[in-house]
Amino acid sequence: MARDFTVGEVAKRAGIAVSALHFYETKGLISSHRTSGNQRRYSSDVLRRVAVIRVAQNLGLPLSVIGRALARLPTGQPSRADWDLLSAEWSLELNERIEKLQRLRDGLSDCIGCGCLSLDKCALVNWGDKLAAEGPGARRLLAERK
Repeated sequence: MARDFTVGEVAKRAGIAVSALHFYETKGLISSHRTSGNQRRYSSDVLRRVAVIRVAQNLGLPLSVIGRALARLPTGQPSRADWDLLSAEWSLELNERIEKLQRLRDGLSDCIGCGCLSLDKCALVNWGDKLAAEGPGARRLLAERK
């Protein structure tokens, strides 16, 4: 028989603050139910979900990505196949982030070394703000290299 946990028990077992649990719940990452005395209770599967959330955050995944993945999991205890699908999706996301970080690293080392003496060759220069039409951010560093 599955056991329910108080918010304090989950926080202690997960190693996080009670406020973090409430935050995760407001973001729809985890859920609870109320007892007849209106006390919040969590089912045991929330411990796994919190662990996955924390690992994903440590990998640098934003809560929006974490939330989309968790929303596709079944309620209750997900199967190994469910977790494998989630892992495969996050692997793709992490590979994309690694590629972007490598491009950023490579571009910054060129930029820092130039001393801004060769603006005509600079990968960061955006004369006349022409790249604004493509969206916000460092468009040249984040764009796919061809």
